[in-house]
Amino acid sequence: MRALVAAGLVLVVAACSSPEPGGNAPSKAPAPQGLKVEEVAGGFQHGWDIGFLPGGSLLVTERPGGVKLVKDGQVTPVDIDLDGLQARGEGGLMGLVIHPDNQRFTVCYNTSRDVRLVTFRLDGTKATKTKDLLTGMPSNSSGRHSGCRPTLAPDGSMFVATGDIAQARNPQDRTSLGGKVLRIDPETGEGAAGNPFITSANANERRVYTYGHRNVQGVVFRPDGDQIFSSEHGPSVDDEVNLLQKGANYGWDPSEGGTKSGYDESVPMTDLQRFPDAVPAIWSSGSPTEAICQAAFWNGKLAITALKGSKLLLFTLDQAGKVQNVSVPEELNDKYGRLRAARTAPDGSLYLTTSNGTDDKLLRLSGNG
Repeated sequence: MRALVAAGLVLVVAACSSPEPGGNAPSKAPAPQGLKVEEVAGGFQHGWDIGFLPGGSLLVTERPGGVKLVKDGQVTPVDIDLDGLQARGEGGLMGLVIHPDNQRFTVCYNTSRDVRLVTFRLDGTKATKTKDLLTGMPSNSSGRHSGCRPTLAPDGSMFVATGDIAQARNPQDRTSLGGKVLRIDPETGEGAAGNPFITSANANERRVYTYGHRNVQGVVFRPDGDQIFSSEHGPSVDDEVNLLQKGANYGWDPSEGGTKSGYDESVPMTDLQRFPDAVPAIWSSGSPTEAICQAAFWNGKLAITALKGSKLLLFTLDQAGKVQNVSVPEELNDKYGRLRAARTAPDGSLYLTTSNGTDDKLLRLSGNG
């Protein structure tokens, strides 16, 4: 059985609140009813991502470089060699995705040279490297804006959310893998068939699905549909939720068309003046930002964690993907600190991690939402 918190920590939501006014944040939604929050396990250090395995076990990545196997509330370190891992600032061991064979998994992490995707095979609590799936994603010594979130698509391809590493030209340069959402073959790391720039002579451009991003933290596919949503950090204003369109530009350009040598964060997140065809966000935080992170669909809503905001945001979407309203369950509003990972489990519950740095938690949400 999963380790449960004492009765006082099994919570029923009685109220919610909307995000701070600003941007195009929609109105407050009715309060969710019957939401239960369960502490599955603790003792993590900056839990970054979650992957589900057969038999009720799961993996959790930790930014300093740990991979933990969780089963029946027990946490066991995985023996893994993350060659060259560099954990600094926002960088380190980040995203995780389990392959359909339930034996392999791919993680994303910083080295001194790059951000890379590496695939491992899990045997009990030992992970053996099978390949470097994709190397050469840009990195920096501080770890700033490293991304990096891999997610498998319904068609079997792998989407990878990347950050621009605070280098001004990366987002609009389609030959750079920074500031993008990539779509790759999960076996070869090459651009997946059908990509918008698949005929390019440049291998990196062949991997690009969308560009003009700042620091994408989550990519999720709407169940029973073809819509793809991303969640992205803004600078001092305008975190964004975007509905992704193949080949589209999302308008972030801190180089101002290459005229600035520095990283000018005063530009709009979606610069429609410079890029009239850029795709506007379906939701932006305005000011202050929430530092939104991973996204998952749960109980028909788009659930997105917030780091700075220390909350879970639940977005109600219409059929076209437009945001109708946003709710924040009161018991997940600054009750556990910074929230990072969000993955929907096979049983329909939602798993989250905290990212406070000390004794971080793995949480399980169930109920009506």
